[in-house]
Amino acid sequence: MSEEKMKVPLFDGHYYDHWSELMENLLRSKGLWSLVENGFEEPTAEALLTEAQREQLEDARAKDHKVKRYLFQAIDGVTFEQILDRRTAKNVWESMKSKFRGNDRESIVKASRSILFELWQ
Repeated sequence: MSEEKMKVPLFDGHYYDHWSELMENLLRSKGLWSLVENGFEEPTAEALLTEAQREQLEDARAKDHKVKRYLFQAIDGVTFEQILDRRTAKNVWESMKSKFRGNDRESIVKASRSILFELWQ
């Protein structure tokens, strides 16, 4: 399948662990995962950069915007509004991870406990 035809996995607020695996694989296949994993450093305003450093920074910024585009394509408006820090792809990913990771497991455990409680009644 060509890269242009690869579909971005959609996240509907459920099954975060499954979605994050799919999204990680997509980003790894495009050579972009390191921006989620490690992020990148914005230099201070007074930092003097060489031409090579400026080019590296511009490349990192462009790739970061590309990752954010994939992430924003994957979520709906409600989820988007819940992400308070959208400055970098790493921030977006970490925000989603802290908000949604494990929610489905907790729901399943609560539902199982509820069913077991009703059965013992």
